Amino acid sequence: MEKFLTDLHSHSAFSFDGVNALSEMLESALEKGVAFYGVSEHVDFDICPEAQLVRKQEIDAEAYFHTARHLQEDYAGCMNVLVGAEFGYSDDRAIQEKYIAFYRRYQPDFVVNSVHSKDGWDFSLKRAFYEDGRLRDKKEAYADYFRLVQKSLDAPYPYDIIGHFTYVVRYGPYENPSASLAEFGAEIDGVLKGIIEREKILETNTSMHGGKGLALPAREILERYFALGGRAVSFGSDAHTTARIVERRTEVVSLLKEIGFTYITVPCKGERIKVEI
Repeated sequence: MEKFLTDLHSHSAFSFDGVNALSEMLESALEKGVAFYGVSEHVDFDICPEAQLVRKQEIDAEAYFHTARHLQEDYAGCMNVLVGAEFGYSDDRAIQEKYIAFYRRYQPDFVVNSVHSKDGWDFSLKRAFYEDGRLRDKKEAYADYFRLVQKSLDAPYPYDIIGHFTYVVRYGPYENPSASLAEFGAEIDGVLKGIIEREKILETNTSMHGGKGLALPAREILERYFALGGRAVSFGSDAHTTARIVERRTEVVSLLKEIGFTYITVPCKGERIKVEI
């Protein structure tokens, strides 16, 4: 049994799709024995105005950081609360400048850098998979995602974790939505090598939205990452409710150990904590 539990990707009601209050999320994490709990509320400057009409994704950053920092102090000594953010990457320089300004103003303890959208539309809304009303070829649609992830590695703002790599798999409207090495080996290798070269952290994310598999990325990608020399991995349930905190963590840790990983990496204010598994 692990000595320390970690979960570095979660969302409270401060995020547009979160359910429980932040105080409830923290209390649940403590009850479940979490030692390092990361809150990573959505910061979605990447979402275009038209998509914002579909679902409002703005965050009240002042309220979030004010509340979270006070709760961080309240839990000091019994649970390590990391007050972070999840940035939705865009290759638009004006949007990147907004993330830079956000980081400078609020100084999050860590940042999850995630590709959620193409042309301002989240992949979950399915628009990126269609063109003129017709379903795009899977290889073409997924290639757009991989190109954005590759670009995100050189984001001009500080970040620590590459979030839910192969995110498109959750929502791809294909008979077989997986992104395998056989189909996308070059693209996947490019991202994994980039993560290693830049000394970033690859997240294992157990939010599958009803899809097949244990986590994103899939086992074969984690094995490839390890074979290439990657050792820095984090765990994130991507919980939006108290019920999902540390969900399937035991299975993920077992998988990581089978591959050869010996620790989970916890980033905080530029430092790296290695938690043995």
